[in-house]
Amino acid sequence: MASKKQLKKDINNSVGALIEEIYVWELMNPKGDFKKSEKLIDEAIILFDELIIKIHSFQEGTSAKKHFNSIVDELNKTSASISAKIDKLK
Repeated sequence: MASKKQLKKDINNSVGALIEEIYVWELMNPKGDFKKSEKLIDEAIILFDELIIKIHSFQEGTSAKKHFNSIVDELNKTSASISAKIDKLK
């Protein structure tokens, strides 16, 4: 991780890509269940909010590398989970 600023951009890009993927699914499936897709959008937005809060909650005196790597790990894990849910939409 190069900086907090870059981490914030990475989070924004990842969550934005997930939301865009959901919107594409909605356009390709006009008769699909949009309640499920809207819940996934909400889940992605909540992920974004939580990760940004974690970035700002860093306490001096603790391991920065450990703190920010845990944020990256959570982003990757949760993004993969949401992406899998998008693939299962019908």
